[in-house]
Amino acid sequence: MQLLRERIIGQDAALNEIEKMLHVVKADFSSQDRPLSVTLMLGPTGVGKTETVRLIADAIYGRPDAFCRIDMNTLAQEHYAAALTGAPPGYVGSKEGHSLFDETAIAGSHTRPGIMLFDELEKASNEVIRGLMNVLDTGRLTLTAGTKTIDFRNCMIFMTSNVGAQAAQQYLDKLSYLPEKMQALCLKRVPTQRIIEKVMQRKFDPEFLNRIDRSLHYQAVQHDALPRLVEIELDKLNKRLQHQQRSVHLSASAKAYFYQDHDIRYGARHLGRKMRTELEPILALYFLNQPEQFSLHLDCVDGQLVVLPEQAKA
Repeated sequence: MQLLRERIIGQDAALNEIEKMLHVVKADFSSQDRPLSVTLMLGPTGVGKTETVRLIADAIYGRPDAFCRIDMNTLAQEHYAAALTGAPPGYVGSKEGHSLFDETAIAGSHTRPGIMLFDELEKASNEVIRGLMNVLDTGRLTLTAGTKTIDFRNCMIFMTSNVGAQAAQQYLDKLSYLPEKMQALCLKRVPTQRIIEKVMQRKFDPEFLNRIDRSLHYQAVQHDALPRLVEIELDKLNKRLQHQQRSVHLSASAKAYFYQDHDIRYGARHLGRKMRTELEPILALYFLNQPEQFSLHLDCVDGQLVVLPEQAKA
């Protein structure tokens, strides 16, 4: 959990629930007739929902990609349900029992649980979503042809969704015209979580929602979290530079350059994209032109990023 709390900023309530779930899984007395856990993570884009699953996989397996991930936006049509449940009898591929599931990542091992992520759940067709109900309920999925059953009973299932996030943001935009005290009063009477839950209940069948253990609400990234997010992105960059024995350091003004005028609607992902598109090309060009330089400082002068090299490493 220390890794999650260091990397997922401003989501203490959601992380507390994740910690409780992981304790139950580790205690090893979960039901043998269903998945270890079923968690729905709600919130706007770029707030850390998918990153949470990556960090859990990294903590358990030492690899952030050690889980089965299905992007549900690729299953927007009803006939795509066969991609999960396999082709029905008589159709090409029915005997082979092919599906999108990575059975090894789902099964886990005797000492470690499997991890499954259904990303952007609301983008899938209703038929595809309904096809998951038996998985969430019994922990098993028998392919349509009846040739194979995929076992999820040793698996933690995560689902992410942006459902309701737009409605919640529109509500906050309206409140922004009110005095701060009035905003606080309105949010107390009608919190954004209630708005998201109403949209969620309209989108998903009650039978589906009733099979979810916990729904976690991730909050929009606030401005006070942006400096820490820049530090995290810089740390990731320096780790990628380690094999070249190079490092990059940002001054306070250079760090501020990346989060000034940041639109919080797009979350941490937008911040990382800005650093990739504006910082990395400068560094790449400098390293290519001056390969003898190893430690670099970057400053912001008159709104422009300036790289200030230190003495070349001996």
